[in-house]
Amino acid sequence: MYEKHYPEKRFNITMEFLKSHAHSPSTILDLGVENPFSKLMTAEGFSVENTKGQDLDVDRNQLFSSSAKITTAFEIFEHLLSPLEILKSVQSEHLFASVPLKLWFSKAYQSKTDPWDRHYHEFETWQFNWLLKKAGWEIIEAKTFTHPVRKIGFRPLLRLITPRYYLVYCQRKS
Repeated sequence: MYEKHYPEKRFNITMEFLKSHAHSPSTILDLGVENPFSKLMTAEGFSVENTKGQDLDVDRNQLFSSSAKITTAFEIFEHLLSPLEILKSVQSEHLFASVPLKLWFSKAYQSKTDPWDRHYHEFETWQFNWLLKKAGWEIIEAKTFTHPVRKIGFRPLLRLITPRYYLVYCQRKS
């Protein structure tokens, strides 16, 4: 486990999951701009190319032109209007993706200060599985995990026991 290396539980779980199926120095196309996790993947020996901040709902050219064998999409699909089109456009053979799960006790996330930082989708596991299958991906392994917060109250207690994230490793169907 990577708990001693990374400050966030989801980083630890995601890195362990990634490294159980992909080995450095694999080349990765990471959907989204450079971020703390893409920097961690680079530090772990992966060769990471990030998308350039373009609106992937409109401009998918980089997805078509990338020669990376692995694509990662960690917590990005919830921000996109058309995740099906993005998933169909990925040219890699392997996909690692995570999405926040819909929580019955909490509304979808919407930043009060950043108009781009909001969730158009929060999935149930069956919905994301269906989306992946429809886009031509076969799920090899999947896992859910919680993301507790350091607060006191009923919702923080629910976050301690209710899975918040869904993480999958997929291969392109032949």
